[in-house]
Amino acid sequence: MPESVAASEVPVGSVTGVGKYAVGNNGAYFAVSRRCRHLRADLADGTIDTDGCLVCPWHQAKYDVTTGQMVRGPQGVFARIPGLDAAFIALTKVFPLTRGKITVNDPNLEID
Repeated sequence: MPESVAASEVPVGSVTGVGKYAVGNNGAYFAVSRRCRHLRADLADGTIDTDGCLVCPWHQAKYDVTTGQMVRGPQGVFARIPGLDAAFIALTKVFPLTRGKITVNDPNLEID
């Protein structure tokens, strides 16, 4: 059975949690699995950057929501670990975030 959320709860530039998904609006609605591939932070607490990517709230890893792949690895102290960025980016090429299908059923969004 699909999860649902009122479209009004997901204005442009926001992300919220809906069941197992982080649902956001970067100009288009998206749904991806909620757990960051780095240390499993809840991506529903993340932000959307100027590129339309989902940014992890803990270490600012960045995800392309159209593919589920990490496009920038963890930042801060983690950015100083040689090869870590490349390792996580490679990991998400093989194991991207799961993407849900969103159907707009006014006034709700249904996520499968």
